[in-house]
Amino acid sequence: MKIPRGQVSSYGAIAKAAGFPGAARQVVWALRSAQGLPWHRVVAAGGRIALPGESGMEQRFRLEAEGVHFSGSRVRMSEHEFSFARAHGGRKKSAKAPAKKKARKK
Repeated sequence: MKIPRGQVSSYGAIAKAAGFPGAARQVVWALRSAQGLPWHRVVAAGGRIALPGESGMEQRFRLEAEGVHFSGSRVRMSEHEFSFARAHGGRKKSAKAPAKKKARKK
């Protein structure tokens, strides 16, 4: 699953979508060690760019080039946050047990 151009996600949201809630630091590690991933589309909670120095400036420039808007130093998540639930067609429906037939009174 890819985060489309012009949208972003947080490290925590990616970890949760992958089935590992609370593993945001592992997402950071995976992005650092992998090549060819759209690393600039992943931000910290609340839309904050967590990368220091020139890396953070490069991330902001790349996002702005894709049309992502900022409020101060944070991405406007209400406009640009990618939802993994919507990408999969919403929440998974749980299997329901078959309905029991009511006994008839005679």
